[in-house]
Formats: sequence, structure tokens, C-alpha cells
Amino acid sequence: MTPSFSKALQVAHEAAAAQHHPISALYMVATPIGNLADISLRALHVLDLVDVVACEDTRHTRQLLLAYGIDKQSAQLLALHQHNEREAAQQVLQLLQAGKRVAYVSDAGTPGVSDPGALLVQVVQQAGLRTIPLPGASSVTSMLSVAALDGADASAYVFAGFLPAKGRAREAAVAALAREPRAVVLLEAPHRITELARALAVLGCRQITIGRELTKQFEQIHSLPAQELAGWLAADAQRTRGEFVVVLHPAVQAGPGEAGEGAAAQRLLQALLAESVSLKSAVRVVADFTGLSRNVLYQQALALSQSEQHQADD
Repeated sequence: MTPSFSKALQVAHEAAAAQHHPISALYMVATPIGNLADISLRALHVLDLVDVVACEDTRHTRQLLLAYGIDKQSAQLLALHQHNEREAAQQVLQLLQAGKRVAYVSDAGTPGVSDPGALLVQVVQQAGLRTIPLPGASSVTSMLSVAALDGADASAYVFAGFLPAKGRAREAAVAALAREPRAVVLLEAPHRITELARALAVLGCRQITIGRELTKQFEQIHSLPAQELAGWLAADAQRTRGEFVVVLHPAVQAGPGEAGEGAAAQRLLQALLAESVSLKSAVRVVADFTGLSRNVLYQQALALSQSEQHQADD
């Protein structure tokens, strides 16, 4: 047991033992996203109490449990990950039907949110058995709390998770984001963060807050315009390391004059694209004609192009 957690398990039992924890129930337990201290007392009690802990990675979870003084036998750990979730969910169901308590944890954060677990919950609920959520650490809400969102839509946000990895699919996703007025929360891995930054550059001056290694020793949070993100990452190799949460701030509403110019530019872009003018050429012509930012115009042209493509597919 980690010395700093020597009393945590005892306190957890004192705090939660009197609460009702039914048998034949699946407990979806949130675990820390980096800092081991970000675990709830209820989570510690339940993880020690349950008969089986289903987990994304048994080796990772064993180390996590041992850090808190919870020593489960190998037979009490069941691997359930994205490649075997359907089959492993049936094993969990059999355990629950036999009157066992089962907890599920992903490697970090809340299971079922950009992690395995959703299919497991569906299988258990369809069998008429209980699923009980235990809240805890979340990279999404942690990042939103320090993103300083402002404006009429500041209280609303869209969780988009990981964008598609491939070029065209990612461009289509970014085009959809350009039309979304609310804040958008994205997740990204270190080996793809540079590509994401390049894709988001078409959003121009729209504000972005990026969080790296949240809750960990080298946590870093920075806000800047979308078009500057790729350059900021390239300026320091350390900035591309770790897990990322990216918040796209709510779109800023244009003033009356800007709105008129934007509408006229959009009509001109639409007309040029309808005449089979390339997207790049259309943006250049409209930028020269209106004096508006090429980045902003490219964002609009991309959205128009994707919209027309979707209509053609339909």
C-alpha cells in the first residue's frame, strides 16, 4: 500500500459500509485520470467489497488496487476491453445472476465514456439487473472548469470525444464543428495531436483551450486561437506528450456589419463552388474581394462543401 493511502481504505469503510450495496448489481466505478488521490471513499469501499472487478487491463487495475491496499486474487479480476466486451459481458452477467457483486473500471476516468463499458451496461440492464454509477474523476468536466467559457452558450457544451483519424472523415467532422455554436470538448492521443491541431486551424480565430496531462505532475493548460495551436505545439517538443483534452470555445456572435459581410461572402462562396471552382481558388477570390480572413473563409467554404456533399449522398 502506498504510505499516503495507509488510512484511506479504513476511512472508506467507515464512511460507506453502512450504505446499501445490493448483490447482483454492476458498479460502474470512476478511477483517477492521473493523480491517485482523486478516488472517492465510496469507490474504495466498493472495489474492496465486490466479488469481481472487471477491468480494461487487469495488470493496470491490479497495481491501482494495490496502491490503495486492495488485494484481489487473479480469479477476481476479469479482463473486459474493446476487443472482447461482448463475450466478457456475458461472463459478468452470469456472475450477477449468481448473486455476485461486480465492479467495472476502465484504465482511467469514467468507464463507458470514450472507454469500454457501454455495451456491458446495456447487456446487464436488458437482463433486468441493476447498474449503479459511482462518480469520480473526469477529464471532461475538469477541463471545462478551467476553460473560462464565456457568452450566451457558455453553460452548454457538446462532448465529441475523439475525431476520426482519417483525413476526409476528420475534415467533415471539423466542418461540423465550425457550424456548432456551443463549446465542444475533444479528446486526443499524443501521436495524433499535431494532426488535430492542423485540422482545427481552419476554425481561424475561434478560441481553444488545450489541457495536457490533467491532474498529473506536468499538467499544462493553455488558451489560444485555433489557427495558432499547431505552431504552439511545434514550439516545444514537450507540448506534444501526454493525453489531451481540447475545448473549442463557443462561437462569438458577429456584429451587424460583420454579419452582413459574412452573409455576402457565404453567398459568393456558394456561387463559386456551384460553378465547380476549387475550394482553394474560391477562398482566394472571396478573400481578395471582401478583405475577410482566408482562414475564416476556408472554414465556411469547407462547411458548405461538406453540406452539399451530404445532400448529394442523400
